[in-house]
Amino acid sequence: MTESESLFIGRLSVLAERNDPIDKSLYDKYDVKRGLRNKNGTGVLVGLTSIGDVVGYEVQDNKKIAIPGRLVYRGYNVEDLIKDAESHNQFGYEQCVYLLLFGELPTQAELDHFKAYLGSLRQLPDNFTEDMIMKAPSADIMNKLARGVLASYSYDSNPEDRSLSNVLRQCIELISRFSTLTAYAYQAKRRYYDGKSMYIHNPLPELSTAENFLRLIRNNKAFTDEEAKLLDLALILHAEHGGGNNSSLTVHVVSSADTDTYSAIGAAVGSLKGRRHGGANIQVAAMMNDIKENVKDWSSETEVKRYLEKIANKEAFNHTGLIYGMGHAIYTINDPRATILRDRAANLAHEKGLDEEYNLYKMVEKFSPDILYEKHGDGKKICANVDLYSGFIYSMLNIPQELFTPIFAISRIAGWSAHRIEEIVAGGKIYRPAYKNISAERDYIPIEKR
Repeated sequence: MTESESLFIGRLSVLAERNDPIDKSLYDKYDVKRGLRNKNGTGVLVGLTSIGDVVGYEVQDNKKIAIPGRLVYRGYNVEDLIKDAESHNQFGYEQCVYLLLFGELPTQAELDHFKAYLGSLRQLPDNFTEDMIMKAPSADIMNKLARGVLASYSYDSNPEDRSLSNVLRQCIELISRFSTLTAYAYQAKRRYYDGKSMYIHNPLPELSTAENFLRLIRNNKAFTDEEAKLLDLALILHAEHGGGNNSSLTVHVVSSADTDTYSAIGAAVGSLKGRRHGGANIQVAAMMNDIKENVKDWSSETEVKRYLEKIANKEAFNHTGLIYGMGHAIYTINDPRATILRDRAANLAHEKGLDEEYNLYKMVEKFSPDILYEKHGDGKKICANVDLYSGFIYSMLNIPQELFTPIFAISRIAGWSAHRIEEIVAGGKIYRPAYKNISAERDYIPIEKR
């Protein structure tokens, strides 16, 4: 952009900003549910789902009563799914995919057949890698993933068929290929933006999603079973989070317009990229790097607490006042995903000699609720969310930071697919919420009189 163009856009930006503010008191006057939330913090009920549930409170006499957090997939506590996979020494993500799509737990024979089918689909279509990834690389892998989803439309011989069987076929193909799309987008970024070598490995059909992803992002294709099982755990925990989270709601909204699968899932990827949604795990990593650089003694609770107070007061880090990795729309006492990842992070950190860094994360979790409560005084204490520890685990697995949010997408495509199918089967009505216009009508002014 030239200097004159920059000045022109700058003037237009001032004009746009000056004409768009809305008096905040009007939201109360018209009882607007900002962010689709009621005044007590609960979400506005806009739909029904049987796919997943996020349980963190009970409502008694119109008041929220906090309870220990639970994450439920099709009626099953996700902790039981994890225990089952671990007791059988299996990768559990594929079973979660089956459960979310079809509503029932598979037999071993059904699971084996489904895993084999997923494995057979991991290769991208002919010429897709060269034409859609290598010829137009992106500095941000989430944008590349969204483009890859939309480009898949052109490689589908029947993209517009909205029948359930065809939509299911499309969803299963995307679930299988998301890890390949992401890994190849990462390799292209390494080559064209980072000046590093690019390695394009073929996925192996017999490997799980977690195993294939680690194989594809590493130059030597090497990974340990322990590494893959830990990544698989993260995939299980991120696979679904009810219909009310931003990206799953996006799937419902876009699908309700009766559009194609690729448009709906591409929109969900765009939602997940947001720093208030899936992109928060990268913000946690950046914040923790900032804390490590500015706190001299990581073992000092006093120093750590003092710096967290500076962050909350907009005096440090990115000056937003946010402590990333803290707080959730529903969980208050605990986010079960964060609890599980925190325990796994402790073991891995000890093995890698990173106990001091792990304890730093623990101090953030310990002090932040009180600091933010005292700062905002809104009557609600918060807990650590899944983003606080997920990035730390990925970094200990030597997964580059730019892949943190795409890993979220590799997992959540399972939930998105289930929600798209649910909208097609049980929805049938386009989403059309109301926005009240607060501007007065004006007499038109001819251009020669302006």
